[in-house]
Amino acid sequence: MAREGKKRPIQIVVEDGEAAAVIVGMQEYVEMLERLEDLEDLEMLNEMRSKPLEFKSLDEFLGEHSESA
Repeated sequence: MAREGKKRPIQIVVEDGEAAAVIVGMQEYVEMLERLEDLEDLEMLNEMRSKPLEFKSLDEFLGEHSESA
């Protein structure tokens, strides 16, 4: 990015006396998206860990996924 390391100030858009939107720099926006993806990954991991592990033989797996394998 052109301004690596320099963050732009956050701007708040006010509509009818109420905060209606926030304008952030592209770097901050990308960082927010990455943090959100990390949180979603953690939620999925926690959900997966709450279920018992299931194992399949290679033949079973290939039988179920023969089109894509």
